[in-house]
Amino acid sequence: MSTPPSRFRADGVDWSFAIFLLLVAVAALGLEGSGRDLDYWANLKRFAGRFWPPDFSILPQVATGLIETARIAVVSTALALFLSLPLALASSRTIAHWSIAIPARLVLNAVRTVPSLIWAVLAVAVVGANSLAGMLALTGYSVGYLATFFAQAIDAADQWPAASLRTMHANPVQAFRWGTWPQLRPQLASHGLWMLEYNLRSAAIVGYVGAGGVGTLLHTYQEYAQWDRFATVLLAILALVTLIDWAGQRLRRAWAPGRRHDAGPPDG
Repeated sequence: MSTPPSRFRADGVDWSFAIFLLLVAVAALGLEGSGRDLDYWANLKRFAGRFWPPDFSILPQVATGLIETARIAVVSTALALFLSLPLALASSRTIAHWSIAIPARLVLNAVRTVPSLIWAVLAVAVVGANSLAGMLALTGYSVGYLATFFAQAIDAADQWPAASLRTMHANPVQAFRWGTWPQLRPQLASHGLWMLEYNLRSAAIVGYVGAGGVGTLLHTYQEYAQWDRFATVLLAILALVTLIDWAGQRLRRAWAPGRRHDAGPPDG
């Protein structure tokens, strides 16, 4: 039986966490309030009271907005998945040459630098205030993250199966298809599902700048201080996100490696 070490030795994770805590402390010291003597708790209670009770008379309009939001999220995620894979292959250090991988990674960094709301502002300026703008905005935003996730998954995959196929005279496409792709499928599907969940929430926000979806209702009710109706929209978004989260958990369990698909107990 091995004895525990007599002296603690910090590793890279410990030092990184310590530096993070130091940064948190420094950042917290720099936070400032308004400088006025305000009763924050009373303000919060007074403002929250305007949300109750929710006005459920607007549910038909909210349902229409949620359907449009779902359409924006689904189409933008599908397009992003289609566009991300070739970009991921181009930016992967294990597949692409450095002369291709470095510029591809710079492009992905530039895409991720722009927040989804700014993408929406740009899209509205180009195609107008409609759901197409929301779809284009979330597609551009999603490509930056999905391609980066996919490239990291490719670089972390075991390259031995593909290398073995190359020694048996398989071409690069065949080696990737049969040696690397089976390892990537569960991860790529999980990343794609996560992006869909994210886009469902983001599609509700980009509507604030005219990019369609239920966010347009949020902006309208906020402008007219109709907080009871605002609360109804928030509850509807919560219900949609909860449903998607539940479905996502079921799908991830179904995709788990080695999962038994039979529901009955083992024989014997």
